[in-house]
Amino acid sequence: MKSAGAAFIIAFCATRPSFERLSNQRLDTYHLEGSAGQIHGEIFLSRKSTSPPLLHKRRASLSALVEFGLVVTLRMARILISGASGPIGAALLPSLKSSGARIFRLTRIGATHSAPDEQHIPWTPSEPIAADAVSGFDAVIHLAGESIVGRWTPAKKKEIRDSRVNGTRHLARALAEAKDKPQVLICSSAIGYYGDRGDELLNEQSAPGSGFLPEVCLEWEAAAKVAADAGIRTIFMRTGVVLSPKGGALGKMLTPFKMGVGGRIGDGRQWMSWIDVQDMVGAIHHMLGSDLLRGPVNMVAPKPVTNTDFTRTLASVLSRPAIFPVPAFAVKLAFGEMGETVLLGSQRVQPAQLVSSGYPFQFSELRSSLNHLLKS
Repeated sequence: MKSAGAAFIIAFCATRPSFERLSNQRLDTYHLEGSAGQIHGEIFLSRKSTSPPLLHKRRASLSALVEFGLVVTLRMARILISGASGPIGAALLPSLKSSGARIFRLTRIGATHSAPDEQHIPWTPSEPIAADAVSGFDAVIHLAGESIVGRWTPAKKKEIRDSRVNGTRHLARALAEAKDKPQVLICSSAIGYYGDRGDELLNEQSAPGSGFLPEVCLEWEAAAKVAADAGIRTIFMRTGVVLSPKGGALGKMLTPFKMGVGGRIGDGRQWMSWIDVQDMVGAIHHMLGSDLLRGPVNMVAPKPVTNTDFTRTLASVLSRPAIFPVPAFAVKLAFGEMGETVLLGSQRVQPAQLVSSGYPFQFSELRSSLNHLLKS
């Protein structure tokens, strides 16, 4: 059961809103001034509403609250998360905890538990999970999935597909059948949905591409449909290249570039749609709080770059040359289909949903992101 003592905290600060379900109550009267003008009235919250706070005589949209510099933070919200040991989960959990959320982790049976302030629910992604085990949460964040890095043998492809599609299907079905359903389910997906599209500018309305990754992403997102059909606000995070020095693509690139032997991949003209891990975390908080967002959301920065621009910028930030290109044939020889799809493929993706819903990116420029990640 949810805590009856849960409450919104409303304060002036620069951080972004996050979300919590509450019982019906009037919080306070208020008078606010900001760059958007003035708002005054009374704040009401409804347990059954997925909307932001209702303001007397006026509904305040999430973007309006952001404009006013307001933050609605989590206190005692119950959040269930899978795949929390990856780079995104490792960055996300501390921010959720600092917002006051209570964290419950879906962990594989036999996994070691280290954090004393977390509770664990055992599961096997390939098998159904009981609805009772996932009942009573305010939000569910599903990040689990086999890494796509490595040669795509038939066995590797099966693991990539099954870990995403089956795990999502079983979790979504359990949530749909739960007595106390979450208000929001945030599921991982990927910009691999769009396939290799050259210079085409892509947004959430763009058609899927063709090939292995688009097929997986289509099945992955379809697996969560049962949750959406049950009335749960369901979001698919089509995630680009997440920049973090602690793992992922950037972590693997750092060693050769620090040694001065880095360079573009192939002809370098393929587009890379990236996002700073801090914006990845911030955007998840934003999605928790915004009922404006549902369906696919591109998790990328507003300014994608070509591979040539990426490697030059990274080398410049590290004060190293970038004069050792990796020929396309070498990528295909070393990595096969994975290299051709992931390293040589081009996706020029725009975060249309995040921008239109008012998310304020901290790092829109690649150089500022790399300086923040590698020099701070």
